[in-house]
Amino acid sequence: MEHDETSEGPARTGISTHLVEAAVAVALLVIGLVVVFEARKLGAGWTTDGPGAGYFPFFIGVIITISGAGILYQSLLGKNRNTAVFVDSVQLKRVLSVLVPATVYVLAISILGIYVASAIYIALFMVVLGKYAWFKSVFAALAVNTLFFCMFEVWFKVPLFKGALDPLRFLGY
Repeated sequence: MEHDETSEGPARTGISTHLVEAAVAVALLVIGLVVVFEARKLGAGWTTDGPGAGYFPFFIGVIITISGAGILYQSLLGKNRNTAVFVDSVQLKRVLSVLVPATVYVLAISILGIYVASAIYIALFMVVLGKYAWFKSVFAALAVNTLFFCMFEVWFKVPLFKGALDPLRFLGY
């Protein structure tokens, strides 16, 4: 799965490393500024009792903002900026083939609950990416989630989120 950068062949094309660094720097700048402004609302000064509630978060936000600005400068204007390819299209497709379904799964938990969403996620993941047969995938997904249901709901008496629709309501839990 490793790419050999020294091999003869077509040059890798894709997203440049310095552009990814710049995007991360912008995200850090935004996060840092949000922390600074919210800490100011809490009271970032020194009170008669000592530091206000926003005192330490304010300075953490300042550090994050300065770090983000430094990374942004180095990634866009620095003389040693890294222009190598960070990720090519094949690698990006592999990452997205896992990231997109995982994001949909997390969103599905709020509607279907953790057990039903997990069973669907496991089964589809096994079929689409693992190339397993439907029967084996559905069996494995149901077995895993039945085990988790028994472990948390029945044995430990710890209810997990069942979703807005609560599709397992018929079980009485």
